[in-house]
Amino acid sequence: MSAEETAMAEAAAQDGRDRTGPLKVAIGGYGAIGRRVAQALDRGIPGLELAAVSARDPAAARQRMAGELSRPRPVLPLGALARQADIVVECCPAAEFRSLAEPAIAAGRTLVVISSGALYANFDLVERARQTGARIVLPSGALLGLDAVRAAAEGEVHHVRMVTRKPPRGLVGAPHVAQSGLDLEALTEPLLLFRGSAAEAISGFPANLNVAVSLGLAGIGPERTELEIWASPEVTRNTHEIHVSSDSAELTLKIENVPSPENPKTGLITPLSVIAALRRLSAPLAVG
Repeated sequence: MSAEETAMAEAAAQDGRDRTGPLKVAIGGYGAIGRRVAQALDRGIPGLELAAVSARDPAAARQRMAGELSRPRPVLPLGALARQADIVVECCPAAEFRSLAEPAIAAGRTLVVISSGALYANFDLVERARQTGARIVLPSGALLGLDAVRAAAEGEVHHVRMVTRKPPRGLVGAPHVAQSGLDLEALTEPLLLFRGSAAEAISGFPANLNVAVSLGLAGIGPERTELEIWASPEVTRNTHEIHVSSDSAELTLKIENVPSPENPKTGLITPLSVIAALRRLSAPLAVG
């Protein structure tokens, strides 16, 4: 870390819990999602302030910040972010989830989680958050209608089914695909890759299934949420169709997300949902 960043980190540590000022936000991961969130905070979100980021390649992150942000912020290890902020945003690979989440929850921070699949695999952290007073927030991500699903779950939900269709390149590299030896780039017609529960799909599609796990957590649980995953060469957008049957409503939802040019596994709307969730945390009016 540079001398300037060290000084900035020490200053942040001294006033990171100052409740008279804006809430300080740290971002774990400076990739396609984290950079957009950082830029929004840098431009200004009332009541919030970007305090620090974490990145696999700190030097590259500093270079990007120099061209994208109005001023540099400290680039810190994942485990150090909770000491600098009131809110920690998780945008890191699933394998690094606990390294970020555990210190944030131990410190009683608000943790904004993108990787709901990783959260589900480390669900003991929810009970730990109850003990420490921390709060875990899951933005809607690439999905719509989670507020309606939550409302339906206050009554009786009979059935939840989700069908995901993605361009083949958005599924290349998934462990299930790699183990099957499939050449998705050569597909000429839709191919069903998985049918089962959202919980069963997590290990095979860890970078693709956060939406399904979030749907399950909002409704009747990932174990009871039925899921199909298709590689479809005829689609250009990540498409999710959801049907919820309950005693209060029949919900049919469909969303077509534009893939991120930096990472086709992620929709462009995902970082926007994080930004919206952050605004909600500090806004005097919350809708939905």
